[in-house]
Amino acid sequence: MAGLNASEIRVAGTGTIYVAPAHTVSPADFTKGWDAPWVNLGYTSSDGVKFVKKDKLDPVDTWQSVAPIRYVFSDRDFSVKFSLLQINADTLPFFFSAGVKAAGTTSFEIAAAPAVDERALGIEFSDGPNVTHRFYIPRGAVTETDETSITRTSAIKLGVTFTALTPINARFEPLAAWTMKPPTTATEAPAEEDQHA
Repeated sequence: MAGLNASEIRVAGTGTIYVAPAHTVSPADFTKGWDAPWVNLGYTSSDGVKFVKKDKLDPVDTWQSVAPIRYVFSDRDFSVKFSLLQINADTLPFFFSAGVKAAGTTSFEIAAAPAVDERALGIEFSDGPNVTHRFYIPRGAVTETDETSITRTSAIKLGVTFTALTPINARFEPLAAWTMKPPTTATEAPAEEDQHA
């Protein structure tokens, strides 16, 4: 809705991050949860999620004009950043792009020649009981990890940057999608019937 509307201001009070195999479809129905194969990555730092969109436009210059005559998209980079707080068999492979080996204890091997670990990513946040937003990347990979400190005084943070990749079937899948369930609109109560004869 155009104009000033305070009901459209959003505060992401609480949220969840999910991962699944690349191209896993996100739930379209807001009454449905993120069922398997989606995996909840658990607690994240209070910084939440940061969206980073970088577009590069190249100018088309002409002999007849000093200013560009038009711009052409030459690059688009879309990524999300967040820090995981839980250390388990779901978060460590996601952070390290590493396989899991279980032999009495769970061990993680960091490959010398790793393969790109492509995943689908889902983010859901709520602003009160009636407003829910979902963000979905059908295909992407962890392209950067933050420096991780292991200290006596603070929780370990697994900071990652997850970058969207062009879907295999780009004609039918977006680079990313943001869907929202709008707040319930109150309707006026029907007027009482005149009981006076």
